[in-house]
Amino acid sequence: MNLIQKPLPGEYDPYAIMYVKLLPDDGHILDHLRTNAEMIKQFFLSLTPQQWMHRYAEGKWTIKEILLHIIDDERIYAYRALRIARNDATPLPGFDQDPYVVESKANERSTESLLNEYITVRNATLSLFENLPDDAWMRSGTANDHSVTVRALIYHLAGHELHHLNIIKEKYLR
Repeated sequence: MNLIQKPLPGEYDPYAIMYVKLLPDDGHILDHLRTNAEMIKQFFLSLTPQQWMHRYAEGKWTIKEILLHIIDDERIYAYRALRIARNDATPLPGFDQDPYVVESKANERSTESLLNEYITVRNATLSLFENLPDDAWMRSGTANDHSVTVRALIYHLAGHELHHLNIIKEKYLR
């Protein structure tokens, strides 16, 4: 597999720089997705039941809700990448994350089911990206009214989970 270089500005919505910048510029994004998955799994396994249900402020998500948000986001970004990689020029809509979290009922689920779903989704994501033809990575399409490349989408989803992990460590576990 060839290296998949970090996307350049203009390949993604400008707000996504906060995710892209969290990853090394070494082209080994698939390896980082594998490493992230194990790190995320071990981190979440280390949490107590009380920590899983903690909110650091009124109206903020619990850690269970954050994990399911990470899963939902990965599914959506992988789907966008699939569509664009297959040369589907249909503009893809955005999504409002807050209703997704409410409707997920994450707090009613076991931590085991959430972690199993996370690993299942990550394995599906890796299978998709590991099997894309080389010429698909630079294909671009429109998602949420912004031009985006396939490689930008994989960097987004890898950085997105790191972003939320940092928030949990900084605001939830103090």
